[in-house]
Amino acid sequence: MNSYYTSIFYASLMLVAGLGIPIMAALNGNLGAKLHSPTLATTILFIVGGAISLGYLLLSGTGTKLNNEQPIPVYFYLGGIFVSFYIFSITWVAPKFGIGNAVSFVLLGQLISMTIIDHYGLLGARQYAISMQRTVGLIFMVLGVFLAVRRI
Repeated sequence: MNSYYTSIFYASLMLVAGLGIPIMAALNGNLGAKLHSPTLATTILFIVGGAISLGYLLLSGTGTKLNNEQPIPVYFYLGGIFVSFYIFSITWVAPKFGIGNAVSFVLLGQLISMTIIDHYGLLGARQYAISMQRTVGLIFMVLGVFLAVRRI
């Protein structure tokens, strides 16, 4: 697969993943409301997700052989803290604040974070300097979020 088609595939895959975020937020938010426990709903989400991930790991055979010649920094294992915070917060906030509002501000946070991570090449990411084009795009995204969540 050449780089053009690889890029199209990756962009499409991430678009589908992004489409799932509000669906997950709505499902888990409603589950938390019905159970009267956002924490229990979050725990159920992680159990289901963990079971699927473990099943795929075992069936695919990927990652079953740990062969690292270089040490892995401890902080690389801390991503679960951020996903847990996200799931807890979206499960608790979305039913009260609205799926669109909650996800829009999550998106805005992601854009700000990715810009900083890319600009400085933090956490092992490729470094991409902030350009004028990217800055203008971010400004439009900020405006877009506020226009999308504004209620007339």
